[in-house]
Amino acid sequence: MKPAVRLSLAALAVAAALGAGYWAGSRSDPAAAPDSTTAAENTAAGAGSERQILYYRNPMGLPDTSPVPKKDSMGMDYIPVYADDQPDDSGAVVVSPARVQTLGVKTAVAEMRVVDAAVRAVGRVELNERAVVDVAPRFEGWIERLHVNAVGDPVRRGQPLFTIYSPELQSASEELRIAERLQRDSAATDPIASEAARRLADATRERLQNWQVAAPREGEGKIAQRQTFHSPANGVVLEKNAVQGARFMPGEAVYRIADLSKVWVIADIFERDLARVSVGQRASVTLDAFPDRHFDSKVGYLYPTLNVETRSTRIRLELDNREGLLRPGMFAHVELASGSPTPRVTVPTSAVIDDGVRQVVLIALDEGRFKPQPVRLGERGTEHVEVLEGVEAGDRVVTSANFLIDSESQLKAALSNLTDAAPATAAAPQTYEAEGTFDAVDPATNTVTLTHGDIPALQWPAMTMDFAVASPELVADLAPGTPVRFEFEQRQPGEFVVTRIEKASKGTAGKPAAEPAAANGHGSH
Repeated sequence: MKPAVRLSLAALAVAAALGAGYWAGSRSDPAAAPDSTTAAENTAAGAGSERQILYYRNPMGLPDTSPVPKKDSMGMDYIPVYADDQPDDSGAVVVSPARVQTLGVKTAVAEMRVVDAAVRAVGRVELNERAVVDVAPRFEGWIERLHVNAVGDPVRRGQPLFTIYSPELQSASEELRIAERLQRDSAATDPIASEAARRLADATRERLQNWQVAAPREGEGKIAQRQTFHSPANGVVLEKNAVQGARFMPGEAVYRIADLSKVWVIADIFERDLARVSVGQRASVTLDAFPDRHFDSKVGYLYPTLNVETRSTRIRLELDNREGLLRPGMFAHVELASGSPTPRVTVPTSAVIDDGVRQVVLIALDEGRFKPQPVRLGERGTEHVEVLEGVEAGDRVVTSANFLIDSESQLKAALSNLTDAAPATAAAPQTYEAEGTFDAVDPATNTVTLTHGDIPALQWPAMTMDFAVASPELVADLAPGTPVRFEFEQRQPGEFVVTRIEKASKGTAGKPAAEPAAANGHGSH
């Protein structure tokens, strides 16, 4: 067969194979997509020699590696580590497009915008304290008739409330009448008696004035024994403390009336937000009873004291209530506009990773690379946060699955630190001793599964994990469940190889491991 014909047939065969592979992949179960992606990556790396896979590491970050693709106990694929995937101090990671799609990574652009940094607080509707009055007689008496009989009744200024009878009022009236008559009768015959009567009449008139009872003019007669009290303001009756026929004492409030045409909203502002609140600041109030209504107001007063238990300060808003919708005691939501109108560099709130010590965002670079970037934040809005340092307008940041990529980057940084110490480790691999139980062996991958106790030298807790074996003969005579004492060494980051293993008594298996063995790789027992 001619070379040209052979070449054409080979090309057709490759095309057919690729087409069949694509058809099979498109009809496969979506749950198997990660396996297909991993296999494709391995094939491309092996065929083109573009990226050489060194080993596969545990997807949960455990110190467990495998020379071939495998799954962990939860069914997650081990992650390939490539030879050209060099870790660095920045912690930047490379994520394949298939893995980006699997993780559901989403990004957004940092942009200039006005931060909607509103201060939110909760409060309650209160009475306007300046519009509350008490109707309290200043003398003793009895209520003969009530003209307003129920709490909640609306009243108008000057409307009759109740009629009273008072012996004190009657006595003062007679005293005034007698003093005025004595003053008139003795004016010509006894000037001294006339002057004394005048002073008595003046004192009686002053006493009636203090009782808020209008005294008659001289010569007009005596005061009515029964007096009617009228409402001093428009409003509603909040309290009624008497019934018809009851006795009242001086200063006792018979009615309490409040004008509800304007009400207050008292809200609690946390101490950390006090610098963003000032008198005259615009505010919007919503109520649970009317969720679709917004009541505009301003901060009327900032109280000068702080509640030490809640670490909050009260503010006062004044609302118009001519419709009568606002009732004292209602729960209110207050939102104070405190943002600056100047546009600032912002990122979505979901892009910020805050662990209490550091605040970072993940910047999406080219070719599937992601770099963690420390940032200093400013004002926070409802959906965006201001970035003072670390990010510029136009940078693309990760807003979804950023915690997973950040964990990956921290692992990269840890591997970078191990890489810095690689020359010394390569010259003399560190050896560790441990005790545990032999679980299984996999001759195909030349690995063993061991359950060991704590290993303080590596800060490992007790766990079950896979180790590579220096030689298959080491475990040839071991059965699953056998207590063992073994030594292993770290040959490269993430690769741990068992170099010695022997049976141990059941009483000592699983105890915490000792310190690292001697540098020659053989520990003493």
